[in-house]
Amino acid sequence: MATENPEKMTSDTIRIANEELEYEVVIIDAGFTSWYNAYAKPRGYYSQSYLESRNRIWVTEWNARSRNPQYSDLYQLPIDYQFDINYGYEVNYMLYYYLVYFQLTNKQQLGGFTARI
Repeated sequence: MATENPEKMTSDTIRIANEELEYEVVIIDAGFTSWYNAYAKPRGYYSQSYLESRNRIWVTEWNARSRNPQYSDLYQLPIDYQFDINYGYEVNYMLYYYLVYFQLTNKQQLGGFTARI
């Protein structure tokens, strides 16, 4: 069942930034915006520590696959996500939802548990 998300996005290019850390993530994926608007839970639903724990596991596996030529069409670039940096809630929230979207739409599993909405 879809969850109504009052914070709708309208662009297919998503910029996620933490200006204090000079960190930026840009997502260019035509399907992500409509998926996010239909399924993402509101900000604050998950704690930052929950998002970080999932992102660490998923990014580690993403990066391992990005170095493997067998996965080169899906995992073209590694994600520079350093575990000792506090990226803040917004970066972790949007990265989490992109990784959930990616796994569900590409029938992938990054890590020891299945992504779900």
